Amino acid sequence: MDEALLSKARSEFHAGLLEGTLTVDASGIASNADRGNTQSRAYAAHIAAALKQETVHERAAGQTLGGSFERAVVGFIEATFPHFGMLRPGDWEVRNLGNARRVNHLASFEPYTHLGALDTAVTANPELLAVLGNAYAIAPDVIVSRAPVPDEVINADATLVDDEHGLLSPIRLREDGQPRILHAVISCKWTLRSDRAQNARSEALNLVRNRKGRTPHIMVVTGEPTPTRISSLALGTGDIDTVYHFALSELQDAVDEHGTDESRELLAMMVEGQRLKDIADLPLDLAI
Repeated sequence: MDEALLSKARSEFHAGLLEGTLTVDASGIASNADRGNTQSRAYAAHIAAALKQETVHERAAGQTLGGSFERAVVGFIEATFPHFGMLRPGDWEVRNLGNARRVNHLASFEPYTHLGALDTAVTANPELLAVLGNAYAIAPDVIVSRAPVPDEVINADATLVDDEHGLLSPIRLREDGQPRILHAVISCKWTLRSDRAQNARSEALNLVRNRKGRTPHIMVVTGEPTPTRISSLALGTGDIDTVYHFALSELQDAVDEHGTDESRELLAMMVEGQRLKDIADLPLDLAI
């Protein structure tokens, strides 16, 4: 039987990370490990070995690692999600905002177009910032959007819509330049420290509070090897949909071999509670 596209893409995703993001230095410490944490070093080394990391590199700067991880996640989604059109048809676009995050890009998408007017008002009257704060300024790592659909496509098999009713939904293409619809916001965290976890959670809450319409998928992808740190973001509901690990089965093996009973139980609780999934689950969940 041919290898499934999802499994092949997962292997290629890991192979790409091994070229410079997931590295092991001369001391045997992987680039996603916390040097001061024995368990973190053991888990990360186990995962790197399982993914066949054999070359020796010094760890790159944190920002460099973060950027390369974001690009790898985008590549994985682009290689997988469009193939599930039978589950979720649409004209999809996946974007890594990279260094362009200073601009409030969400104002270009439904249901956040009103944020553009808010930006204009704050620029014209800076005193408003003292009242509003910056909770509306959301800078996601990766966004997935879909284009509005022309009526001729909607009516291809039967006359479903006309010019009398159903005119306010953003899914119908009514004019040139109409905003795309924000489908998902994905935060990429190569490692998780407490501040990074809380930044992702705060961004998620701002996405929920500032929408005028359906909340997009709010997801986090991480390469963090330590269950306790993953749990700081994965546990709880109401903000983030799910946390996805870049190599969950390899992490489970690492914790089984090197972890304590407490860490095994914590990891199992997150997985069984559907708060932590593998990167391969992400494109399928995007189709929900």
